[in-house]
Amino acid sequence: MGLEITVNNSEEFQELVDRRDSRISKAIVDGILKNIKTSKKHIHVLSVNCMEEGEIIDITANRDNFIDILQENLPVYEREEWYEDCQRIVDSIKLLKTTPVVKKRGRPKKNSN
Repeated sequence: MGLEITVNNSEEFQELVDRRDSRISKAIVDGILKNIKTSKKHIHVLSVNCMEEGEIIDITANRDNFIDILQENLPVYEREEWYEDCQRIVDSIKLLKTTPVVKKRGRPKKNSN
């Protein structure tokens, strides 16, 4: 389960996203790094509790986008001077670029002869 943050409304959350709030970047990157070797198509990275709307928005990351998401969030880590984590991100991007995704296969289909 990813991090949960509470905001007054969805507009406040959008402002945090637009400002590249480090809490959001950290939750997303941590979620990806913890699941770097997963074969799951999507992973949950963040829940946003919007108080005024009474809604919880769940943010997921698609495995196919892990590289792009990590690259987009690297500048936030540099800005915050989280250099050890920057190296983890760079190493993970290299790993993702060189490691093929092994997809789990479901149950075989029944033959309808």
